[in-house]
Amino acid sequence: MTFDDLKLSSASLRAVRELGHTKPTPVQAAAIPPALAGRDILASAATGSGKTAAFILPLLEALAAGKSGSARALIVAPTRELAAQIAAHGTALGKYSNIRITAIFGGVGFGPQASALKRGTDVIVATPGRLLDHLTQGTLDLSGIEHLVLDEADRMLDMGFLPDVRRILKRLPRARRTMLFSATMPPPIVVLAKELLKDPVRIDLTVHGQPAAGVTQTVYTIDQNRKGDLLLELLKGNEIFSALAFTRTKARANRLATLLARHDIPVERIHGNRSQAQRTHALAQFKRGKCRVLVATDIAARGIDILQLGHVVNFDVPLVPEDYIHRVGRTARAQAVGDAITFVSKDEESSFAQIEHKLGRRIARAKTPELPPAAPTPPVRTRAARGWR
Repeated sequence: MTFDDLKLSSASLRAVRELGHTKPTPVQAAAIPPALAGRDILASAATGSGKTAAFILPLLEALAAGKSGSARALIVAPTRELAAQIAAHGTALGKYSNIRITAIFGGVGFGPQASALKRGTDVIVATPGRLLDHLTQGTLDLSGIEHLVLDEADRMLDMGFLPDVRRILKRLPRARRTMLFSATMPPPIVVLAKELLKDPVRIDLTVHGQPAAGVTQTVYTIDQNRKGDLLLELLKGNEIFSALAFTRTKARANRLATLLARHDIPVERIHGNRSQAQRTHALAQFKRGKCRVLVATDIAARGIDILQLGHVVNFDVPLVPEDYIHRVGRTARAQAVGDAITFVSKDEESSFAQIEHKLGRRIARAKTPELPPAAPTPPVRTRAARGWR
């Protein structure tokens, strides 16, 4: 199947071709035809499977036939990065249409967003908190919404946004088309889907509890205080050109970024203490190849879309097995291939055993390369000075 087989408009097909896409991914092939027919959609598909285009393209087709000037479609996403990514991708896909897309999320000024909404838009892409802020301030009217998309619904559940989502739903017209996309379908999301969707087309393309088929997984057993040395050693070779490295906390992300910078590794970082401008700049630098490593906490696990990302490094083992799947899903996107490397210290073995149980198999441990002698450990005076611990 090609995109031509999906009966898209010439404007959409032209934009798709310019983005280098020729064949739709499985979720796109399954979701676009019924969405074009106006059906509600309930889709579960792995992170990186192309879900964004699966709902953006049908929205663009539906909105092109109506009158412009007021918001007719609402897309709700859990994180700032994901909202910005959806808006950017939608703008690229709608390049040859007159559809206007506006992203609203926290961490940036309220006024410019209010001004953009006042000028008029067709599609709003929003995080729940900032969307409610605009509704409370009266700078946003949702009475004309004809299409609703909830993206990464399970992540919104994980982040505690479900009550906010329900408050938003009360402000929407009942007569609308709804599409719900989620990587997993925990019971609360199933209940929400039953409440929202009318005779939906059910699409399930997940291999439950498994990373994408194109991901090669590698594990190194390493002392906690030598993890930084191991990453530096791996970066000395020519096999890792760009890597997204996940740490468990913001403080550890800062320390890792400092270590890499000290060894002349171009690095940026994304976590909750960084301003939205800093986070946007860091991601842009990484996408442009200006930095080699992007250090992030799990806030970015579902908000970064980089087709050519070759490596994900789990510098710290995630505490929840599902977070491992989402981290690893940042590579091998859109049916590509990639590598996921995990550093496992002695105190993380039990957590990683839970991940292997979820995967249904043990991942072979790779031979740890010979590392230079450890630097002398300075006297520990405070708990914050205990290295990577």
